[in-house]
Amino acid sequence: MNRKKVVLAFSGGLDTTYCAIYLNKVADMDVHALLVQTGGFNAAELEKIESHARALGVASFAVADVTRHYYDSCIRYLVYGNVLKNGTYPLSVSAERISQAMAVGEYARQIKADAVAHGSTGAGNDQVRFDMILQSMIPEAEIITPIRDQRLSREAEIGFLKQHGVEMDFAKATYSINKGLWGTSVGGKETLNSREPLPEAAWPTQVTKTTPENISLLFEKGELKKVNGIVFEHPTRAISYLQEIAQPFGIGRDIHVGDTIIGIKGRVGFEAAAPLIIIKAHHLLEKHTLTKWQLSWKDQLASWYGNWLHEGQMLDPVMRDIEQFLESSQRSVTGTVFCTLYPCRFTLDGIDSPYDLMSSRFGSYGEVNKGWSGEDVRGFAKIFSNQTAIYHKVNGTNEEE
Repeated sequence: MNRKKVVLAFSGGLDTTYCAIYLNKVADMDVHALLVQTGGFNAAELEKIESHARALGVASFAVADVTRHYYDSCIRYLVYGNVLKNGTYPLSVSAERISQAMAVGEYARQIKADAVAHGSTGAGNDQVRFDMILQSMIPEAEIITPIRDQRLSREAEIGFLKQHGVEMDFAKATYSINKGLWGTSVGGKETLNSREPLPEAAWPTQVTKTTPENISLLFEKGELKKVNGIVFEHPTRAISYLQEIAQPFGIGRDIHVGDTIIGIKGRVGFEAAAPLIIIKAHHLLEKHTLTKWQLSWKDQLASWYGNWLHEGQMLDPVMRDIEQFLESSQRSVTGTVFCTLYPCRFTLDGIDSPYDLMSSRFGSYGEVNKGWSGEDVRGFAKIFSNQTAIYHKVNGTNEEE
């Protein structure tokens, strides 16, 4: 009998290593491992993961590099919207999983796979994101989730792999680390409770820079184009370059506490120096270049957009509608933002933009105005407060009892 063909979303970590062995040796399927590159692996790491996959007996191994598509279709809208989940988390994994799931679905179509598999557990968001995307793209394919279906602990996975002679750094597998262009997530025993912080050794990037450093970021229509005057042919390059500069300061480390799609609370550590700096710098530039109503509506739509993306609904057509609004809002978001980097923090020092609405040509806040007289303001205040004044007169709420 011909064995079924399954595409496995493969990263080389503990969960997907388990899936590769289980699907091949227990479920008796031909495993076609696909690593979806979203900016988290260098050439040496990709080569090592491929060697690991082939040692596990997969039928084939392939890499789908979607880094630029990931930025063009998702990250840039998170920047336009200054999206931080619960004011903290730049959706590093949320956004990445959507792009990965779509790449897996497309690859499964290409090789005419009977099934797709992923290593998500039954207690997190990724299972929903993968399932929703795959069900929308390839409804005819079976979705297999060994870790979720068997309710496996990390210890049980390690025991199974040792029984099958798999050699890997199981001590390293104590922490689940996911690295991509838009940040790195860190999960471990400390994030399973509400009290403990992650130990210093758990962070993928150690703090090695302590001397303050000035940087400049040039945005054109909301997109990062230059860092310290260096021009990049695509924003993905600018993001990676900024990450190299800023992450050794320990900037962007935090633990996000949020509501999962499945209704439970969850904690995850992350380090995301470049995303945090870019979002905060971009937001400062917008404060100078957009009107208050542009900012107000952007905040509302971007928050909704980020939540819907986080919950795996990237293929909902309403997302395309909001993206058009966000892109339109960036017409005048051009200029340079100046920042200073310090250990574990950064400051936004100011901006320079030809579209700065704070131009001194129109007055200086709290000091001098050039566009109106005192009588103009008296008349404006009288009219602006008129309805409130009428309400209190009619209801007698300002009269002494």
